[in-house]
Order: sequence, then structure tokens, then C-alpha cells
Amino acid sequence: MRIILTGGITGGHIYPALAIGDKFKEMNPECEILYIGNERGMENEIVPKHGFPLEIVPSKAVDRSNIFKMAETLAVTGRGKSQTYRIMKKFRPDIVISTGSYVSVPVVLAAHKYGAKVFIHEQNAYPGMANRFLSQYAEKVFLGFEDAGKFFKQNRKLQYSGNPVRKDFYGKDKKESRKLLGIPEDDFVIMTFGGSQGATAINDTAIELIRAYGDRPNVTILFGTGKRFYDDVQHNLEVMGLSGKSNVRVSPYIQDMANTLAATDVAISRSGALSVSEITMSGCPAIFVPSPNVTGDHQYYNAKAVVDNGGAIIVREDGDTPNRIVNILKELLADPDIVRRMAECSLKCAPVNATDIVYEGIMDIWTKNK
Repeated sequence: MRIILTGGITGGHIYPALAIGDKFKEMNPECEILYIGNERGMENEIVPKHGFPLEIVPSKAVDRSNIFKMAETLAVTGRGKSQTYRIMKKFRPDIVISTGSYVSVPVVLAAHKYGAKVFIHEQNAYPGMANRFLSQYAEKVFLGFEDAGKFFKQNRKLQYSGNPVRKDFYGKDKKESRKLLGIPEDDFVIMTFGGSQGATAINDTAIELIRAYGDRPNVTILFGTGKRFYDDVQHNLEVMGLSGKSNVRVSPYIQDMANTLAATDVAISRSGALSVSEITMSGCPAIFVPSPNVTGDHQYYNAKAVVDNGGAIIVREDGDTPNRIVNILKELLADPDIVRRMAECSLKCAPVNATDIVYEGIMDIWTKNK
């Protein structure tokens, strides 16, 4: 069996694809996997480290601002499709699995022309444009959130699976994760991160948390700024006299997210589908600050699924977001029972069987059509 994975630019598309690929390798060690991505995406760093071979093809996001930019997108997509088709003639895939973004468009179009079976996974409560368009070529569309189904025209193709999460997040022990990371066992641990790109609202909140809890005994703050914000954040902390606090760790990117979430008492983050899935898989209470700059307000609906079950709190982004979150944390610090109950509720929302559902759904169709 030969499988092509595609989907990229951000970790939210890449990591679910890798989780699916890992499941296929676990169940079929002899299968061959190739990842196809874009030169500007995070897949260039993540995929080779993960151990899958990577091919790069041209692709471009849709820009409807004028006819010339639309024409450019069509031209780039056409080149990407042609290049992908040549790759497929050499690799001879049986299956192509797409997790979305514009990276996937030329790959799925080429797969349709080549004759490989196409499967799509949509992570968000509001589906992306690429997956909605490409669903017409798919044998099955797996949904990270059931509500996403209403945006697809062909209901017979839809199957709710939840969002695949890497095995690194399964069954972590808080005590062991804290020991591994060098975090005091009895500290109250707060982690802030704004996704793979970082987020100003989250970073502003983290700075206020450092102001409130910097050097405070029995509190640890883990602050992932996002790579593009790291230098500015460090400069701002120095100017404000907040740098060098003994209980604060500032990094551009949280490398070991599985152990970090396992060690955390409360996570403050955006609510992209991947973040929500990893947080719930870790049984971590969360304060979600949905991005206001996404299509269909889908981050709000991603978070709401956890909030409705008692595992998280939503704080809408505005000028007072940092102060409101600091006040919420004061209440949580004062009542460990609330945090414990939120952790239990968060874990109940975890997509524990998502990868198995996707794997079994694909194999069921593939084996019937061999």
C-alpha cells in the first residue's frame, strides 16, 4: 500500500495528517508514505523530523481581491497539479489523504486525475474552503466536529471521527512530565501559547500574568510566544522590568507540547482544532481566546464544544482580555476543586478514538475496491 499525505502551512493541518500516517505504519509496517506540501509551510520543518519523505509542489491561497490575483492562483495551482501528477506516476499511490489548506488543492486534483482513492479530514467546526471544494473528489470526509457536516453537500460521504492526535499525548502522567521538564511537583502551572504562529492577545495576557505572578512561590508560567513575536516580547519584558523572573519560562515555540500540557494546570490559548484536541487529550483545563480573524468564527465553535461540557472557559478578544483572564485565574488558583473538575470534563471531550475511526473508515473502502 502506498499513501500520500497532504495538508500544510500550519501545524493544525500537519499534525493530524502525521497521526493518520503513523496509524497506517503501525497497522501496516510495509506501507510506503509520502508527504506533499508547500515550500512556505511548516511541513518543511515538521515532516522530515517526523521521518516521512517530503515533496514540495507549487500552490497558492485564493485571493479574490482582483481578477489578476485569481488568475495567478489558478496558474500556480495548475503547475502544482502537473508536478504532483508526475510525482504520482513515479510513486504510484493507492490512497491520498488530505487534511486541508490550499496546499492540498493541486494534490487532490492530481489524485483524481491519476485515479487514487481520496479521503479528506476536516478539523474545524467551520470547514475550510479547500476541503469544501475538494470533497466532491473524496470517497469519504471525516469530521473533527459534527457541526461541520452541515457545510458539505454530500451527506453520504460524511463520518464524524474527531481530530486525530499523535500518540505522544496518550496516557501522560503529570508527575513524570513535571520531573522531565524540571517543574516543581506542587506548583500551579499556567501555560500560554497562541498556536504555531503566535497571537498578540495571548502574548499580552502572558505579560500581565508575569506582572501578577512573576517570582511568586508555587506558581510556574510557561510562555510560548510564537517565533515571529519572540524578540519583541523579550524586549517588552525587559523594558517593563519583567524579564528574568525565576518562575517564568519564555520560549518562541513549545517543542514538547505533550509533556508540557500534561504538566499544566490551566492552558490559555487560541482554539484552533489541533490545540483543542491536544488540550482535551491531555485532560487540561483551558481558557480559550478564539481568534476573531477566522472564517465562520470556527475557533469559537471549536472551543464551545469543550465549554459546554465544563472543561474550559471562553474569553472573547477585546482590549480588556488580559485583565479578565488574570481575574479568572485568581479564582482558579483559589479553588483547586474547580480546576480538578474542569480537568475531568476536559478529558471527557478528548478525541480518543479519532485516529482509529479514520484508519478503519479508509481501510473499509480500500479493501472493498482492491
